[in-house]
Amino acid sequence: MFPLKKLKILIVDDHPVILEACESILASLNPDLQEINIDSARHCDSAINYIKVAAKTNTYDILFLDINLPPSSDGNIIDGEDLALFAKEKLPKAKIIILTAINENHRIKNILKTINPNGLLIKSDINSNELLTAFNAVMYNTPYYSSTVMKFLRNQVSMDVHEPLDSINRKIIFYLAKGVKTKNLVKYINLSLSAIEKRKSYIKQIFELENGDDAAIVEKAKNLGFI
Repeated sequence: MFPLKKLKILIVDDHPVILEACESILASLNPDLQEINIDSARHCDSAINYIKVAAKTNTYDILFLDINLPPSSDGNIIDGEDLALFAKEKLPKAKIIILTAINENHRIKNILKTINPNGLLIKSDINSNELLTAFNAVMYNTPYYSSTVMKFLRNQVSMDVHEPLDSINRKIIFYLAKGVKTKNLVKYINLSLSAIEKRKSYIKQIFELENGDDAAIVEKAKNLGFI
């Protein structure tokens, strides 16, 4: 038996097949136990609107969020990691399950440290039973991680530095990948050029790039699943 009689869920994924599958699986929960209402969004702008409306009444109980999402039109939210942080701010009582195809250790660690989600599932691990098991565990306030994430945690794979890449660092990478020169990043990020340069040095440290240029940062970020 689930602890709630009525549940409100938001699913955000830019792949319609994933959205439809999640909706179908979650809708299969015993209707005698709860009434389930599901909203879905395929990009950050739609999800932001849903979250802003829900924040007025705190209506969402659980959010399923993909990491690789098209950025918001204003550029403030570049991916699902930013969206999750936005949701945690606006809907502090809602539980968040991250669904992602990313299985690189550095990226998994960053997601766990920046978001600390109630659940983290790698899509290659998921089937219908896995999704329902995760849902049930999270609703009972038990964190749930799929097998790939558990393997990462058991192996205690870590980077040489202990701090994750925060939203600003990831935005620097995002705009570098878009071809924006370092000197022009101040147009997109509310920091001085010297502060941006310091953050780039920090990113290189995490990526173990002693003398890498912007192209090297972007290439490494792609290999590690950050873009």
